[in-house]
Amino acid sequence: MKNLLAFLLASSLALAAAPTLATEKAADKSADKTTATNSQQNKMKECQTQAGEKKLEGKDRQAYVNNCLKAKPEPAKKESKMAMCNKQTAGLKGDERSKAQSECMKGG
Repeated sequence: MKNLLAFLLASSLALAAAPTLATEKAADKSADKTTATNSQQNKMKECQTQAGEKKLEGKDRQAYVNNCLKAKPEPAKKESKMAMCNKQTAGLKGDERSKAQSECMKGG
């Protein structure tokens, strides 16, 4: 009898937690959609602002905004490993710099 009661109690707790998990998943999906929508809206505002700065109107403005929205952002330029190591060892001289450069380039 105690086992049955324990089983029923555990089952009811599990069922009570299930809607909470589903709600959390739905909230996460909603947040993802909101972020995507906000970024698209921000891009639209930016393109409209640029068109306004160029004083475009009518079909020219529409074409500019459409091209602007289709454009993919330029990837951020990645600093070369050598440039990064040069910055890290800027204050060093001689053998000390050579050793530090070597370690940096090895990734250690």
